[in-house]
Amino acid sequence: MIVCGDDALAHRLAAELRDVYRERVVLVRPGGGPALGPRLAVPGQGRASALLGRVSAAMTGTPPGPEAADPATVEADEPTEAVLASAGVARAAALALVYDDDETNIRAALAARRLNPGLRLVIRLYNRKLGQHLEELLDQAAFVALPDLDAAALDASTTVLSDADTAAPALAATAVAGTSKVVHADGLLLRAVERTPPGRGEVADPGLCTLALLSATTNDPAGEEGSDSSGTAGPQLLPDPRTVTAATGRGTIVLEAVTHTGPPLPAGRLAGRGVPLSELFSRRLRWAVAGTGLAVLALAIAAWQVTDDGFLRAAYITLLDLFSINDPAVGESTARQVLQLLSGLVGLALLPLLVAGGLEALGTFRSAATLRRPPRGLSGHVVLLGLGKIGTRVLARLRDLDIPVVCVEEDPEARGIALARRLRVPTVIGDVTQEGVLEAAKIHRAHALLALTSSDTTNLEAALYARTVKADLRVALRLYDDDFATAVYRTLRAAHPDALTRSRSVSHLAAPAFAGAMMGRQILGAIPVERKVLVFAALVVAGYPQLEGRTVAETFRPGAWRVLALDTTAPAERRPDLSTPHPADGEQHPTGLVWDLHPGYVLQPQDRVVLAATRRGLAELLGRHPQPRTGRGTPAQR
Repeated sequence: MIVCGDDALAHRLAAELRDVYRERVVLVRPGGGPALGPRLAVPGQGRASALLGRVSAAMTGTPPGPEAADPATVEADEPTEAVLASAGVARAAALALVYDDDETNIRAALAARRLNPGLRLVIRLYNRKLGQHLEELLDQAAFVALPDLDAAALDASTTVLSDADTAAPALAATAVAGTSKVVHADGLLLRAVERTPPGRGEVADPGLCTLALLSATTNDPAGEEGSDSSGTAGPQLLPDPRTVTAATGRGTIVLEAVTHTGPPLPAGRLAGRGVPLSELFSRRLRWAVAGTGLAVLALAIAAWQVTDDGFLRAAYITLLDLFSINDPAVGESTARQVLQLLSGLVGLALLPLLVAGGLEALGTFRSAATLRRPPRGLSGHVVLLGLGKIGTRVLARLRDLDIPVVCVEEDPEARGIALARRLRVPTVIGDVTQEGVLEAAKIHRAHALLALTSSDTTNLEAALYARTVKADLRVALRLYDDDFATAVYRTLRAAHPDALTRSRSVSHLAAPAFAGAMMGRQILGAIPVERKVLVFAALVVAGYPQLEGRTVAETFRPGAWRVLALDTTAPAERRPDLSTPHPADGEQHPTGLVWDLHPGYVLQPQDRVVLAATRRGLAELLGRHPQPRTGRGTPAQR
């Protein structure tokens, strides 16, 4: 396996492949600068790493596997064809290109396909449309070079992923009450929520199933989030019912509900602009126009009664008088002359109303193209700091969940500004570390703060200041360094024990999905359980003796994997990619996932299931043989 990258995701991915899947890894990264992630290969530490791996396996109950060698490191500024050849791409099984620059990944992917047509490629791209076309191109190139390539290998040969799309659901859900963890599956929202320990004499609601037990220290203000090194005090993923019953005083993560991902577009909005009709004209102007219309109607009825004409002709004459284009009523009855004068007066009042209406409508359309300011009475919203790649995706997820958001961004030309303008999300332009910026975002009335800028210190400074304004504010920080994240978490929990604090790493959330794709798997997503990760995957039962011909209850292996849902759709009509939130380009797919499975149901070879698994459990269950995908979905979310 070869991993090429220039940031923390490359180091995380290499560690995932080495420690979980026991693969031999070559890491290609830029040289001449400080490491951007955990150092993977340190001379003289091979024995210590091996001992740590054996101890970890003993503590987690995972059978010890063959020791994976420390990854070799190739230092190169760019993954040129010569660099890829020196890394052994011609003999590699899979190559991951996770540079932060899309163009660098594309150039390297084309070069790698020329060097090894049968190579499995996993490419990190932010541009979804470009990723879809690139995937089709690279798959076609593999088929042209190797006409005898079987369908399974061809369909798994290229996968395009986005770390932003992979991590955004978990980051967005962290800030939402009652939606602690989310994974998209078949156009539905799989929601996992955190439950506090039940009180004395109370029984905890198990939901559909219990996904994890939280660490024993999670309720201790001075405790820290559990990790792989926490032993029995750490979080336990996929526990059996007896373990859940015996774990008194520990919180749980349960599967609570499955709902549609987004609300329908509210009625009364202008197509393509998102401007409510009521905002085109002010309330005072609408009342003035309504009063003028009633006056015109009254004049038309009066003219109908005074003259011998019908109502339509009387209304027509009244409008002519209103716009002063009728002949004077000389020689007619006094009543007719009075009505003509009154119509002229109403016409004089109508002219400024029409001008005012036109100016207000123009101003409304112009303001629709600018950033909105937070409304004066806004409360209970989420303050989102940073509209870069990650912040943009998180903003889209929050709006899908119909959560009110206020964004804060220093750069007026940032990537997510256009999305905020289109969705008409209130946005404050300014440096979050400057006084008054968070106040402008109504932080004192906010429900949660999501600090997702690219600077750890900026995120921490904003969180600390926000806590001085509102001590019980829910805070989620995007932090890169694990040790720093742990220290921040413990300090904030000790200082504010009644407030929820979470630290999240995008690379930590995205690495399992990239690693699964390198092994040829369809990974639906991953949810964080403290410092561990629970992975959701979809696979066809055929070829897996741990699943085929067994009941749902028999397939459950505590601490490793658990079948959650069954796709009842006919194989020919199945949705090709269950992780796509909405059908692409209006394409309709039947929804056939059944989540409340009977324990006695026997899994058949043609069945496709959704399962939750630990990273080690997934590696053990799936092994090394890729499964074919039945079609194409949105490549950036596979």
